[in-house]
Amino acid sequence: MSTRELVVLGTASQVPTRHRNQNGYLLRWDGEGLLFDPGEGTQRQMLRAGVAATDITRICITHFHGDHSLGLPGVIQRLSLDKVSHPVHACFPASGAHYFERMRHATAFYEQADLREQPIAGDGPVATGKFTLEARRLSHPVEAFGYRLTEPDGRTMLPGKLQERGIAGPDVGRLQREGRLGTTRLEDVSTPRPGQRFAFVMDTRLCDAVYALSENADMLVIEATFLAEDTSLAKDFGHLTARQAARVAAESGVRQLVLTHFSQRYPDPNRFEEEARAEFGGEIVVAEDLERVQVPKRRSSPTEQEAP
Repeated sequence: MSTRELVVLGTASQVPTRHRNQNGYLLRWDGEGLLFDPGEGTQRQMLRAGVAATDITRICITHFHGDHSLGLPGVIQRLSLDKVSHPVHACFPASGAHYFERMRHATAFYEQADLREQPIAGDGPVATGKFTLEARRLSHPVEAFGYRLTEPDGRTMLPGKLQERGIAGPDVGRLQREGRLGTTRLEDVSTPRPGQRFAFVMDTRLCDAVYALSENADMLVIEATFLAEDTSLAKDFGHLTARQAARVAAESGVRQLVLTHFSQRYPDPNRFEEEARAEFGGEIVVAEDLERVQVPKRRSSPTEQEAP
């Protein structure tokens, strides 16, 4: 059975607080585990959240500020300690390759994990297969990239239609592969199934890439470092406010908005939701450490009904 959920490992910006660890997010996507921006303390948060090193298949770093990357040494060494046998791909801005190299070999350890580095130099896909993972450059004082995961559109088979035409067993798979079985076309016994989309947007000012990454996302995980009262600070330091993040979600057709990366200056997390609610009418999650957020169920196709 497929699992699609976000495991929140940390939600603080810049420094941890009594209740929030530095950044860290694991996206479980069927059999894949994408670890985004492991900040300091991520390895311990993984333990508390029930996330094993073997769950990780890809590491995605948006940029090389410490609260988004200082957990890398421990995570990388844990991959070897736990003898993770599958390859783990690591994406990060190419301009920070020297930082990645220093953290990869920050201390002495016996490296045996198959860690495959994928420096990102510009916009475009970084992985294709069961889904496409693409990166887009954001607007931050250091080079930063956001990530977008897109599942290909597919088709849902309609059991009633298959039964009407006497199609069963291996013939169903053959019809799916070849698109036709005798006089029956695939579209005669199926309906379009929209692929799902996930977006991860961290430290950035508003820019075109934020909207491109967020477009029609089923789940948008986005920084909301500041509240609107500090909009000028957000712009100066290359960040978003909760209101800006929510407006992006509303204008981009997002279904579920996950706010995170909160400044320690705001003790009341309810203010982030209140501000976002004024701009966005969909589902809002103000992320908490160790929370599990389910990716929404697929969007319904307009024709996803069987005739009686």
